[in-house]
Parts: sequence; structure tokens; C-alpha cells
Amino acid sequence: MRFLRTTTVCLALAAPALSQAAVDSIDLSRYRETGTYALPAGVAAEASAVAYNRDRNSLFVVGDEGNFLVEVSLTGTLLGAMSLSGFDDTEGLTYIGNGKFIITEERIQDGYVLSYTPGGSATRSALPWVSIGPTLLPNGNIGIEGISYDPTTGNFVLVKEKDPQAVYEAQLTFATGATGGTANVTSLFTPALGVTDLSDVQVLSGVVTPGSPDAQNLLIYSQESRKLLEVTRSGDVLSMFTLGAGNAEGVTIDDNGTIYIVDESPFLHVLTPEPVPLPAAAWLLLSGLGGLGALRMRGRNAA
Repeated sequence: MRFLRTTTVCLALAAPALSQAAVDSIDLSRYRETGTYALPAGVAAEASAVAYNRDRNSLFVVGDEGNFLVEVSLTGTLLGAMSLSGFDDTEGLTYIGNGKFIITEERIQDGYVLSYTPGGSATRSALPWVSIGPTLLPNGNIGIEGISYDPTTGNFVLVKEKDPQAVYEAQLTFATGATGGTANVTSLFTPALGVTDLSDVQVLSGVVTPGSPDAQNLLIYSQESRKLLEVTRSGDVLSMFTLGAGNAEGVTIDDNGTIYIVDESPFLHVLTPEPVPLPAAAWLLLSGLGGLGALRMRGRNAA
């Protein structure tokens, strides 16, 4: 029995390494859509942005009209909602911790910080805010489409939809009042990603193991091209996933490497990676250990 216990420990030690490897890198060519779930239509209508809240292990969704901040399970079940007033054309959402979110509006290119309260409410004019760029009215549907918080730096990465497309890194502070906070916005790279528009962005630094090659990369989604891209911070496309259907706009990722995309229908698309095959040498080792264990037991039975 001592030998069998040793074999079990070897297998147990191998399991964490395999599960950890799934978040050491994000190769979108390995991802498959493994679930599509209806979102609660009454409060998540025209879903345009989604953010993963690791403190609650749930997803938060906001729609184009900015009427609600909605909490749903990882399969789209309604968990709670907070009513919003004064918002319009809300396209960006990111979680910054301690129950706080940043919401951005595309046309006026402003961002607001709020704390989620189930069943509560928030009025835009009362929230701390910051101007990220100039107001684009009346031709406003080409502005800030997505925002993602980078917990390793405290900065934000944002994407502008088109005319021209842009990927920004920004230091943002938020304040109440007529002038709001301050924004230091710089171009991260000039996009040449082969997609028609940019509709959302997700940093990987808070998900992928620090120090791994993909830790500083980004996920960027294109609504019109229906493509999800893994992109370096210098603009190189490393891998790609094409969503088969839907009018999707928002993307986020959880701590297990599962990717969630929301579309305006409203639906939630769940993407998971195929398991990384165990190297041949490892299979030979494990099968050899199993064979030795069988011989040991056979010898005991013969005795």
C-alpha cells in the first residue's frame, strides 16, 4: 500500500500544475464556445459591457441605455440589480475592487465610479467622474467603447471604436463637481488589427500568472468583425477566436481563464479552453508507475 500512496501523491501534484497551466497563457485558438445563456431581458436589455467581479464570483452587465447595473451568475441567472439614472450610451464597464465599478459613456467620453448596492440606485450627476476625451455629439458613436482596469499598475486600458480606432492607457482620478477628476491619456499603440471596429478590451494582468509571457497582453473584441483577439501591448495579434453569431460588444475573463462575451440580444456566450494534452513523457511516467504498482500487488497476492 505504501507504493500506491506514492503513486497517488504523484498524480495529485500533477493536477495543480495542469490546472495552473490553463491560466499561464491565453491561446484563443484553443477556446470553444461551450455555453450560450439568455440574460434577464428586463434589466440587461441591449447588453453592451460585462465585468467579472472576483470578490463575488459573478458577472456584472450594463446595457446601452444605462438604466441598470445588473449582477448575474456565470450562466446568466439574475442575482440582483441597481437602477441608474441620467446615463446614456453606456458602453464600458470594469471592476476595480471593493464593490466599485467604472462605467464609461461613449458619446461624451466620460467615466464614472460607483459602488454596487443590490436594489439600490445611483444618479450620474452625483457620482465622481472624469472626462477622458472630448464630447463627440452629434456624430457620437465612434468614441470610448471599452475600459479595463489593470490592478498591477492602477491604470486603465481603453479602446475607441473607430474613425480612428485607438487603444489608450490612462491614469484616471475621479471627483465630484463641475470639473470632475483628471485624466492622463496616452496612445498604447496605433491599431492595425485587421478588424472593422474595437468594441471592448480586457487586460490579462490580473488573471494570467505574473511573469508569464501573456501576463501583459490584452483581449480586444470587435463587434462588427465578431472577432476576439489576444494582442500584445505593442499591437501584435497572437491568437484569435471568431464568434459564430450574435451582436456582441462586451468581454471579460474570470480567474480560471473562462471568457464571457455579452451581446445585445441579450445573450451571454461562454468560452472555455480545451485541456492542454499531458506531454507524452508524463504519460509514460504515470503508466510506468501504474504498471509497477500492479506488479507489486500481483506479487503480494501470489505470496
